[in-house]
Amino acid sequence: MTTATPRTLAEELRTRSDRGLAGLLRARPDLLNPVPGDLTQLATRAGTRASVVRAVERLDTFALQTAEALAIAPDPCPYGTLAGLMTGDAGDETVAAALPGAVAVLRAQALVWGPDDRLRLVRTARELLTPSAARPSPTGLGPTVAEATAGMSPGRLQEILTAAGLPATHDPVSAVAALTALFADRARMAALLETAPAEAAAVLDKLVWGPPYGAVTDRPAAHLRWLLDRGLLLPAGARNVVLPREAALHLRAGRAHRAPEPAPPALTPATTRDPQLVDNAAAGQAFTALATVEELLKDWDLGGPPVLRAGGLSVRDLKRTAVALDTTEPLAAFWLELAYAAGLIASDGEADERYAATPAAEDWLQLPDHERWAALVAAWLPATRTPGVVGTADAKGRALAALGPHLDRSPAPEVRHRVLTLLATLPPGTSVPQPALLARLRWERPLRAAAPAAAQPPASPSPAAPDTPDAPTAADDLRSRLAQWALTEAELLGVTGRAALATHGRTLIAADANATTASTGATASTDTAPEGPGPGPTPLTPAEATASAARAAALLAPLLPEPLDHVLLQADLTAVAPGPLRRPLAEALDVLADVESKGGATVYRFTPASVRRALDAGRSAAELQEFLTTHSRTPVPQPLAYLIDDVARKHGQLRIGAATAYVRCDDDALLSEILADRRAAALRLRRLAPTVLAAQSSPDQLLDGLRAMGYAPAAESAAGDVLVTRADSYRTPPRTAPAPVPDGPPPPDRTLLEAAVRAIRAGDLAATAERKPATAPTTAPAPGALPRTTSAETLATMQAAVLTSSPVWIGYVNADGAASQRVIAPVRVEGGYVTAYDHTSDEVRTYPLHRITGVSELADDAV
Repeated sequence: MTTATPRTLAEELRTRSDRGLAGLLRARPDLLNPVPGDLTQLATRAGTRASVVRAVERLDTFALQTAEALAIAPDPCPYGTLAGLMTGDAGDETVAAALPGAVAVLRAQALVWGPDDRLRLVRTARELLTPSAARPSPTGLGPTVAEATAGMSPGRLQEILTAAGLPATHDPVSAVAALTALFADRARMAALLETAPAEAAAVLDKLVWGPPYGAVTDRPAAHLRWLLDRGLLLPAGARNVVLPREAALHLRAGRAHRAPEPAPPALTPATTRDPQLVDNAAAGQAFTALATVEELLKDWDLGGPPVLRAGGLSVRDLKRTAVALDTTEPLAAFWLELAYAAGLIASDGEADERYAATPAAEDWLQLPDHERWAALVAAWLPATRTPGVVGTADAKGRALAALGPHLDRSPAPEVRHRVLTLLATLPPGTSVPQPALLARLRWERPLRAAAPAAAQPPASPSPAAPDTPDAPTAADDLRSRLAQWALTEAELLGVTGRAALATHGRTLIAADANATTASTGATASTDTAPEGPGPGPTPLTPAEATASAARAAALLAPLLPEPLDHVLLQADLTAVAPGPLRRPLAEALDVLADVESKGGATVYRFTPASVRRALDAGRSAAELQEFLTTHSRTPVPQPLAYLIDDVARKHGQLRIGAATAYVRCDDDALLSEILADRRAAALRLRRLAPTVLAAQSSPDQLLDGLRAMGYAPAAESAAGDVLVTRADSYRTPPRTAPAPVPDGPPPPDRTLLEAAVRAIRAGDLAATAERKPATAPTTAPAPGALPRTTSAETLATMQAAVLTSSPVWIGYVNADGAASQRVIAPVRVEGGYVTAYDHTSDEVRTYPLHRITGVSELADDAV
């Protein structure tokens, strides 16, 4: 039975309702792996360093400031003392109103326990947050008087008391207590400081908000000697001094922090636009994203660049890809990683390994535009691979390569989801500056500044520094950089338009139950909600992302441009596509013409080389003329018709086969012209017959050489047929998309929480239930030890429990040798087995009697 005032965290957890326990497990899912056997195990696990560090890192700024104040307060700390540290002597109504909510958050996450008159910060959290010389606190406070005077000679302590105007004491303990009481007494401390020299007051002003350390010489100045004599500066080393905590708190008017932040920064200033304009801009960018990924797949259609030995794409190949996509290298890395995350590109796994499109890319290309967009967004939302770090150095100083290893950043999905969630809280069509979003994210997850390599005080007392860690800049803070990249990527994908979340973008996160709640800051107690305050909005799983992306794509579909089936031919040998073209038409034009410019309208240019490319692919001049006539809204210009006929007339006039290679032509004058051309010297041609030339180069080299000279040869087979030279697409074997790297254990669902709470309650009942005293004098088992009875006693007790329907406490060893305690209600005993309802697992189970170490009846009021 627990007492009215819990003495340990485990005892307080026993007073919580099931909903309160579920809230703890949801906020700290690492406590569930594996499920604790009882509440004592849960409390022990909640106090481990790794778990506490993870929980502290997920606190918002005000909850963290509250925990830091508790770390420098007495242990245990009355609520009034904590409120004084947070609001100061003058009081702050805003801070005072928000403080109960912050304490409730800390209590719900088992970082603080105890009643309001005896608040206790868990020991591990206190060790993490208490200031020390090696680990400064964000509060900027130093050690207490007792800590700073540890090891000081009794004589020196008495000298300090005398200089401070205090009576002498008989021992160091009372001397330290008297000095502490002086510094904590507002009136006496004010009277003492009124006698301080002006220079001494200036030194205190520099140290009051931290860092509290300074350095002095062997012969300090008079104003420093005045401070040292009265204990306002205490030794912290050979030549270092420190401002004691009690004195600093007096100078701060009782405040632990210079600027408490009870409320998150507002998302201002806001810019409002017409939501329809935002949706249209986002839809246009979504279509551009599809075109860019399609262009990437087309560029790698015959096989992409090689894979580096260490994995990834070389810098040179990344630059080439950026040129092909007409973009910058960082954006090219993003499109590469997006296609890789969607399973559209991968390495082929061959000995001479290189990248190429996957078979899934063929299926993706055949989908409607809105479904292709949904596939890309569904891969982007949960992805942990971060293209923004491409080009930066890893821990060993090596540059990170696109598509290479070590690009995963586990917080990326959570930050991405949180950015979209914050944008969703704004009215439709509204955007805010990027710094406002970053400030909000930093408030929700403040990053603590790294501790210095060594606690080296300044050469002299330095000016005041902020009590909180320096806010990391966007260039140094990974979370801020992830947020910046998320905003950029959302704009590139058409999730946002003009920096505002589009209508279809809101659908991406609307399914998440936590999307509209802040990470912490609830003012309710630990038992007011089924799951309590959680760790913030949970990023979508891949399955949830796919479903959300499909719903968003349905809203996007009407906004995407309808593909066209026609172009506009012009007399300057160009064709203008006034919009996106249907895939068969676009693929045919890519062969017949070269893309000259892209944008709202794509301009294609017809050249002899492009027409020859179409003829090489097996099209005839008549087929090309018919194709252009069918798909042009304007008549086929005469120059274009002449160009096609002229190239077709020359095409195939020269025939090249394998001898090593030969050139065949019915016009012997043309062969004589080739032989006489100096540019053909490298081909080493010689005449075998009036209409045949032999070459010592391969057919491919001979084709390229003659084409460079301005001719239009065609390759032929051994049977004399013209070869169609259009290469087949190269694809990798089937590949799966890379799996995201989780940031810690996944958040548990309601079913798991309910089952875990039942199991913990049952295990705790088995460990703490009161037993009936044994009839025979036996040695009571030690706390946590298994009960021990003979086989005959075990059988008799079980049979009696079946008749009376009474629960019993047993010790059980399973087949693997693992021992446990259980509370069961026996139903049947026969054949060496007992069938019983197990309160621990909440199910009916059968136990071999020979594996039961002992049994004991429970007290009548134990269940």
